[in-house]
Amino acid sequence: MIQLFPFSEYWWFYLAFVGLVLLLLALDLGVFHRKAHTVRFREAATWSVVWITLALLFCFLLYQYALWKFPQDPRLMALPGFDPKAAAWLVSLEFLTGYVVEKSLSVDNIFIFVMVFSYFAIPAKYQHRVLFYGILGALVFRAIFVALGSALMQYHWVVLFFGVFLIFTGIKIFFTKEKEVEPEKNLLIRLMRRVVPVTHELQGSQFFARRDGRLYATPLLVALVFLEATDIVFAVDSVPAIFALTNEPLVVFTSNIFAILGLRALYFMLAGAVDKFHLIKYGLGIVLIFVGLKMVWLNELFGGKFPIGISLGIIAVVIGASVVLSLVFPKAVPEVAPESSPEPGATSEISPRILIDEKLKPLVGTRTPQRQNLVVKKNERQSDRSPTMVRRRLSDRKPLAASTPLKYNSPARGSALSHSAVRLIGKTLGFYLALMGLGLIAAAALGG
Repeated sequence: MIQLFPFSEYWWFYLAFVGLVLLLLALDLGVFHRKAHTVRFREAATWSVVWITLALLFCFLLYQYALWKFPQDPRLMALPGFDPKAAAWLVSLEFLTGYVVEKSLSVDNIFIFVMVFSYFAIPAKYQHRVLFYGILGALVFRAIFVALGSALMQYHWVVLFFGVFLIFTGIKIFFTKEKEVEPEKNLLIRLMRRVVPVTHELQGSQFFARRDGRLYATPLLVALVFLEATDIVFAVDSVPAIFALTNEPLVVFTSNIFAILGLRALYFMLAGAVDKFHLIKYGLGIVLIFVGLKMVWLNELFGGKFPIGISLGIIAVVIGASVVLSLVFPKAVPEVAPESSPEPGATSEISPRILIDEKLKPLVGTRTPQRQNLVVKKNERQSDRSPTMVRRRLSDRKPLAASTPLKYNSPARGSALSHSAVRLIGKTLGFYLALMGLGLIAAAALGG
């Protein structure tokens, strides 16, 4: 099938788009988030609306450009039966559908973000910085995946392979239990620790620290590397899923990038309520199964292309239903047994769950009472940036028992949102759906 936007003719479009994205990111970090601070719910909701509006504006401009450019392209007009207006409408609808799919699949990333930041005890004011550089890495890897996909998807057996893979992934979601994140078992993290040692405490917003002339990585960098590795795994699903909706690499790339740009704001908006949408993973599983069926069967059944409008409707209904059902049937919260108090005379030491270098670990062993007193006094003088103090702030200032291991069960994550926050979530989701509807209506009116 002929491409509407061949790279040889539209390389400047890719270049201009990447430049625009870098400009937006520079304004984001250099102007609006120049000073590290905790991103509150209202700020995150505002930014979510901004990114969604920009995506819909790009969709509209892409439609207008295609409507102007296609009739002037002799290569396309020479095709028998080619309708430039219908092709422009199809391109804009494919972008919107790809954006919705990628935006929905990115919810899985939010679950991972919550667990990773809790695991490494990353303060909220530094999380935006980690996600910012994670977005830069995601831009590079998504570009690589899209380039590979555009080359491989020309072969029918590759399309069938990825279709079966997406069906298998969707079915697997229904039977896979949630697992705790274990970065210490990640191969990339283990390799990184062999190359560069890791400090046992944060160094402000820095990814590296220099001690005694030697360069060390901080837990902030470890969290960033782990998030990048996770995004690569998610890209294996998301990029083929959008290639199942369109054959245009430009549409796949731009819809992916716009969805990723709004991922940080979506995380800060929904991180505290992520448990409320416990059924959305099953909706994502159904979407992946549907997209896989399009690749292996439905496209051929409908003469080579399943109607994109019907695809968008099915995906929107499935995701919307999973969100509504999650709110109607909330997840049962298991009762947590009260923590046992330490025995008289027991040593109250907390083992940090940060991946640290062996040489930097505090010595643990039998101490004399005099040495124990010195250690306690020294610990009292530690700065607020130490992992211990960070964890104590995350635990509602309740003392931790000596024998209680630090598990991923952050109170900040499990705490319920206020009624006003829940209403604001509803308003934001409603505005999101309204913008999508307006975009469809506008595109339909222009296409008619």
